[in-house]
Amino acid sequence: MKRRRKVKIVATLGPASSDEAMIEKLYQAGADVFRVNMSHTNHDLMRTLVERIRNVERRVERPIGILADLQGPKLRVGTFADRKVALEVGQEFVLDDNPEPGDSTRVYLPHPEILASVQPGHRLLIDDGRLQLKTIETGKGFIRCRVVAGTQISDRKGVSLPDTELPVGALTEKDRSDLDAVLATGVDWIALSFIQRPEDLAEVRKIARGRAALMAKIEKPQAVKRLPEIIELADAIMVARGDLGVEMPLEAVPGIQKQITRACRVAGKPVVVATQMLESMISAPVPTRAEVSDVATAVFEGADAVMLSAESAAGAYPVEAVAMMDSIAHQVERDPTYETIISAQRTQPQATGADAISLAARQIAETLKLSAIITYTSSGTTGLRAARERPHVPIIALSPVVETARRLSLVWGTHCVVSEDASDLDDMVDRACRIAYEEEFVQPGDRVIITAGVPLGTPGATNMLRIAYVGADGFGAL
Repeated sequence: MKRRRKVKIVATLGPASSDEAMIEKLYQAGADVFRVNMSHTNHDLMRTLVERIRNVERRVERPIGILADLQGPKLRVGTFADRKVALEVGQEFVLDDNPEPGDSTRVYLPHPEILASVQPGHRLLIDDGRLQLKTIETGKGFIRCRVVAGTQISDRKGVSLPDTELPVGALTEKDRSDLDAVLATGVDWIALSFIQRPEDLAEVRKIARGRAALMAKIEKPQAVKRLPEIIELADAIMVARGDLGVEMPLEAVPGIQKQITRACRVAGKPVVVATQMLESMISAPVPTRAEVSDVATAVFEGADAVMLSAESAAGAYPVEAVAMMDSIAHQVERDPTYETIISAQRTQPQATGADAISLAARQIAETLKLSAIITYTSSGTTGLRAARERPHVPIIALSPVVETARRLSLVWGTHCVVSEDASDLDDMVDRACRIAYEEEFVQPGDRVIITAGVPLGTPGATNMLRIAYVGADGFGAL
């Protein structure tokens, strides 16, 4: 099955979408990558979901990506004697290391790293920002705050720290256990939650050892401040707007989304826009007009993928949500302003032969009105470079490595096909044209442009391009 859109769709699996038949329906509706949220998935269920996705992949004969999303550190207050208490704006409230149940004056905070790091003036946001505290004094084992907004706090509510950088990594013991489990199943992408600094990626990369690509979720102000460094070390970025909107002013999030998207375009790294894109479809068969515009904005920006969370995982209309996102993307990409906007965001390529080849391939394809750009890619780097150019024509990525094809299923505009490496240049042209013909991207008489590395099969050595005609039998000719 070929997609007739360039942006990709990530669908989260959950109670509403865990059985194999539903996973296949979601794929047929438009999902390209499936997300397994380890915050709500144990190891046995995770392995079952991966097996079911791979079964669907074999039936549809198309590479499907799997994204395992690690939970990250969940910071929560303790409990209260009466389960919840009422507070007043302006009153003082203490978070401390006393494990006794809390009351209207204090509560236990079982995170010594927070008690040691928060400074006077720092904000603490409780329960997704519904309660806002400002620190007025810190000491050994306590933080004294003033209530700025909100009137209630209850058991085990989450704590966000927009002004505080914690001296701990983003990988918890649960995450380490989950990471070992998901790597053993052969997932394609690992998403890291609540990272604050580029160093947070280092530990996971050391454990993964190239077995999966790493996606950094940007959901904290500290990560936004060090965005260039994080983009450099990550394989992809997710704009996790839910938590980002808790720790930063809501009105700042759209601008940050654009900054991240464009920075990833410059770096040639995939970027996923996520959270609450079609939120109303959790319980309604159609989205709001504002949600449609939100998805459309991400597509116009040139995001590689847009993501559904609870809409596909726990909603009443998972297939309809995917189909709606697919429909919105199709409409946007047909809009007469789409190519103009995408083209205006292009940046200069890096000063490498491979980047120059990818730029030339895009320019030649558009100048000569060729039907497709076909890239031979072993590691996926050539496919990423081709996508970075955001060409108007389809990108067909041919790889002998199934894991590479699965990872590229997240990348803008790439139609991935698992194919053996060509034996020589003639075979390279014939194989490329034949696959493009079989995948219904070209007709006899069309022309395509082919990029590859010589010697053939050398990872990261893109140094050649060819223009070829598609013959009557689907084979190519120079």
